[in-house]
Amino acid sequence: MSMICAFGDSVMKGIIEDCSRATDTIKYKISNFSFVELCRERMGLDILIFAKFGGTINQGINLVEKNREKVSGSTYCVIEYGGNDCSYRWDEVSRNPGSVHNPLTMLEDFRRQYATLIDKIRLKGARPLLLSLPMIDSERYFSHISKGLNADNILTWLGGDVNYIGRWHEMYNMAVWGLGVSKQVPVIDITSTFLKRRDYRDYLCSDGIHPNEEGHRLIADAICDSVLEKSNNYFAI
Repeated sequence: MSMICAFGDSVMKGIIEDCSRATDTIKYKISNFSFVELCRERMGLDILIFAKFGGTINQGINLVEKNREKVSGSTYCVIEYGGNDCSYRWDEVSRNPGSVHNPLTMLEDFRRQYATLIDKIRLKGARPLLLSLPMIDSERYFSHISKGLNADNILTWLGGDVNYIGRWHEMYNMAVWGLGVSKQVPVIDITSTFLKRRDYRDYLCSDGIHPNEEGHRLIADAICDSVLEKSNNYFAI
């Protein structure tokens, strides 16, 4: 059985909303039915998860180096980053809406660091595989990140358009697709599996950014279907 290392953020880690805890703020838990667990069960895969809540591409590079022996002993490395890299320090935006604010990872830095991560994985003898980003719900995400902050100030900085959040998120998703082409790495399309639904928001937690358990099933379906469509040569690049 081929061993797979998985690097990513809270989506890869299987973080979902803990609806059993009724509080004013969202509480999270690790799902027993995350897409990684579902893929492990359906395809009989041996998967080691190196994912962090709030993980960014730079942290991914550090994790690959820290776990270099595991990476070298694996056949494939699945990578999923971008959802936190494109985010902002919303507390700072709330305090100073008239100032210039940069994302946690600038877009060009994201492309460069992601390319570095791909190269490091290849140098260690494993094959990288990229996941595109799931959709987000800008309105619910705005409500989530502005809770306890000055929502009007954040909205002012957004130019009065909460949907800018989703468009900016998509810029990082497009960067992942671009890296798939430029670095000749397979990309599994997670985004479209959400867009095909009549209302993809039904597959997200109330924070608007984490897939719920139904969303994780969608992701698992997309991965399993892609692997089956490409047969055993899917990971051959």
